[in-house]
Amino acid sequence: MGNGYVRKLLVVGAHAVLYHRKARSDALRLWTCKLMQTKPFKLVAVALANKLARIAFALTRSQSTYTITERNRA
Repeated sequence: MGNGYVRKLLVVGAHAVLYHRKARSDALRLWTCKLMQTKPFKLVAVALANKLARIAFALTRSQSTYTITERNRA
């Protein structure tokens, strides 16, 4: 559902993020690394794109900004 072009951009962006991931340990990276151990690369990329879309929608809906706190950096 929704705009196919935006969906495609999110998946392509997720592919790039996974391909160039670094050794930092934020929540999304830990989640994707754990998922990569058992799932194929493309499936993890689509799951990450979905999660990013949900975050973007929540931020847009609440008209707020995303800030990284010390709790999120763990």
